[in-house]
Amino acid sequence: MAAHRKPKQRPLSGPAARTAATLAIATAASATAFEGIGHAEPNLTPAQVKAKVDKLYQEAEVATEAYNGAKQKTQTTRKAISALQDEAARKTETLNAARRQIGQSAAAQYRTGGIDPTVQVLLSSDPSQFLDRASLVDQVGARQSADIDDIQHQIGQIDQLRSTADDRLTQLRADQAELKKNKAEVQAKIRDAQALLARLSAPERASYESGDTAAAPAAAASRSVARSSAVAPNSRAAQAVSFAYSALGSPYVWGATGPNAFDCSGLTQAAYRSAGVSLPRTTYTQINAGQRVSQSELAPGDLVFFYSGISHVGLYVGGGQMIHAPHPGAPVRLAPIDQMPFAGAVRPG
Repeated sequence: MAAHRKPKQRPLSGPAARTAATLAIATAASATAFEGIGHAEPNLTPAQVKAKVDKLYQEAEVATEAYNGAKQKTQTTRKAISALQDEAARKTETLNAARRQIGQSAAAQYRTGGIDPTVQVLLSSDPSQFLDRASLVDQVGARQSADIDDIQHQIGQIDQLRSTADDRLTQLRADQAELKKNKAEVQAKIRDAQALLARLSAPERASYESGDTAAAPAAAASRSVARSSAVAPNSRAAQAVSFAYSALGSPYVWGATGPNAFDCSGLTQAAYRSAGVSLPRTTYTQINAGQRVSQSELAPGDLVFFYSGISHVGLYVGGGQMIHAPHPGAPVRLAPIDQMPFAGAVRPG
């Protein structure tokens, strides 16, 4: 009886091999696609989308304030480098002038046989005045020695200035890297938020962007009341409030400080700038730019801060309301201060 053997399988080649490879790739792609769907975020309700968008915008604001701080650092460092370079240039010119003077003196000594003309005049005077002449010669020598010492001191100062400028340049590069990182983080958060908002219907999106919450209609209705009933503690605060009202409707643009667009701390900074008061650039520095006040002591013009990381700020206008720049897509608006977790308040001086 003949033995039954399993026929040998030959490797596929030509069109058959290409067909098999195509099927394998298609199968793998399908598996990956199904795996992705299995791990994808399930469909979110409009309320869940809004909550996630709120969180992304709040995180973007944290990154925005970090960006603002890094930007301010780069500007300060650039100014410092420029000042150091200017000072080094001035000192270099002074040094060159001193070198020219000593060079001219050395040339004169060479032409007259190695003795300074002033010294020659002194030596050719009446012998009876020898002691006076000797004293003057000593003074001339001492002056030349002092000139050389001064030049050495100036060289040391210039070297120190250049070294400091190099250190500041290294710091500037680090600040620029931080700035770039924070900018990328802000942009990523905003893109994610906008992608989530795209899941909403047009009316739902419009409702979100208009700040339509339970308190929003009351806030809009109380706008004129807030302006008329609350009294600012001083003329500077009153001017800041007036500026904030004039900015209503201006677009939110991260990193902007006016005159036509603002981020949250840019708005408060611009409002007080209009009153002649200089505020720091970021929320986490503005909170230290005045007298701390409790929520029960709030008066128009006070800066009100939100979240544990002090990442958002608005300008209190009275009646439990503030004017603030909320987030991208939402213009400067009036809103109740209890919309967000209150973190503190200050009254700028």
